[in-house]
Amino acid sequence: MARVPHLLMLAGPVRAADGNARALRADMNEMLGLRATTPTSGRVSEWQDLQETVGRREAGSAVQEVKETRVKLIFMGTPDFAVPVLKALVATGHKVAAVYCQPPRPAGRGKNNRPGPVHRAAGQLGLEVRHPVSLKPAEAQRAFAAVGADAAVVAAYGLILPQAILDAPRYGCLNVHASLLPRWRGAAPIHRAIMAGDTETGVCITQMEANVDTGPVLLRKAIPIGAEDTATELHERLSDLGANAVVEALAMLDMLIPEPQPDVGFTYAARIDKAEARVDWTRPAVKIDRQIRGLSSFPGAWAMLRGRRLKLLRSRLANGAGHPGAVLHGLTIACGQGAVEITEIQAEGKARQLAAAFLRGTPIAPDEVLGEGV
Repeated sequence: MARVPHLLMLAGPVRAADGNARALRADMNEMLGLRATTPTSGRVSEWQDLQETVGRREAGSAVQEVKETRVKLIFMGTPDFAVPVLKALVATGHKVAAVYCQPPRPAGRGKNNRPGPVHRAAGQLGLEVRHPVSLKPAEAQRAFAAVGADAAVVAAYGLILPQAILDAPRYGCLNVHASLLPRWRGAAPIHRAIMAGDTETGVCITQMEANVDTGPVLLRKAIPIGAEDTATELHERLSDLGANAVVEALAMLDMLIPEPQPDVGFTYAARIDKAEARVDWTRPAVKIDRQIRGLSSFPGAWAMLRGRRLKLLRSRLANGAGHPGAVLHGLTIACGQGAVEITEIQAEGKARQLAAAFLRGTPIAPDEVLGEGV
């Protein structure tokens, strides 16, 4: 059974560690409005030990009373997506008692172990970092519970959380998921949304359950997907949106009504397989355009030209028709139906370039075919 959260109110005024944190704080204060809230009877008692009155804040001509809640959190995340979430929690005054991330991985030419983005960010913030290989051992679960966290915030952590971990924090584990659940449960919701032609996506803050991305939704925020958006651009927007959303959720958990997800009608965002990255020019242009934008920048859709692999990083639909894979003009390529214009590209072993810069160094004649000479 999903636990029902109780009262939490956003810290204010927030104590920021640096200029970036102060800017983030100001943005969030403006977004949330920081209205004073009168707790409902019977719910405030569990959080009285976490609250204290700390000051006043002007909003227009009004002066509003705010309360400070210093929530003791465990943060769990690994990649770039999770970094703004961690920084937002710190900037808004929550006590991040421990940061969990995946262990350092071999990277670079020397294949030396390199900490991930969250690991590095946590170190810069002076936070304790833990990176167990698994949370299944009883010892790892005891160490997690010993933190005594009120809640855990999870954002792209990358490990399955056993039930003992989910149950350890006083108010459970809140997940920042980059889709409008129940659409796109799973590992690659940003890629899949673009590849499927969705015109809207967003983030959901959920109360985590044992099954992946099935927990009740506490808060959802939607944004449009533009006709030329890439996965990289959408990733950045959703990361920032997730940071704002989890701070908002922590500020108003007492007022949020958990929204159970349906058992049917959901879609699953499977991990991207490398085989999906190769462009088949016989497909319709609309699908190839979505493929290119949905896989940019990683793993990157690709095609062959003169025996070299070209990573196609940005595109848009174009007018024209011809033999699938044939260059019509510039980097406008004929598809099974219609055509796409490649606007950003990366040749094998080279840096990414705008199409015009690439063509200056690699002229391509009309009717030359991408995909031949493999």
